[in-house]
Amino acid sequence: MRELILLRHAHAEPAQAGQSDLDRPLSPDGHAEAEAAARWLAGRRLAPDCVVCSPARRTRETLETVLSVLGYVDQRLDERIYEATPGTLAALLDGYREVDRLLMVGHNPGLERLVALLNSGQSSQFRGMPPAGIAVLEFGAEGPVEPGGATLSAFWWP
Repeated sequence: MRELILLRHAHAEPAQAGQSDLDRPLSPDGHAEAEAAARWLAGRRLAPDCVVCSPARRTRETLETVLSVLGYVDQRLDERIYEATPGTLAALLDGYREVDRLLMVGHNPGLERLVALLNSGQSSQFRGMPPAGIAVLEFGAEGPVEPGGATLSAFWWP
């Protein structure tokens, strides 16, 4: 993997009585944030080769909006992303080493801690990742996804 793009889902509606957290849709603001994220990615020509996404409704809706701007790419839903630790996410990413530019759409605190882990080597060094926030990480060498093995090249939020 040469580049990893991490995208946190945009703002979601609060859960309704009896509604599963997995079923929460994006709010109107969330749809606008997802579109802004898509335009930012498109403006920097950061179209992914492959996407791995949490199965939660809000992540899927964020991804649908992004891909409506960037165009279709290979997509995979992976339930391990939902409520994942940075270690779980890093292990998942290790299975995508053959992908040149991967986009992962997921949740906090996993994503913000993953950024810190891959960049500084310590997941406690996180600084936050707002809804629809994007972190772009570059990997210097082929090999396993390891702590401190990437450089944060861009960070954006709406």
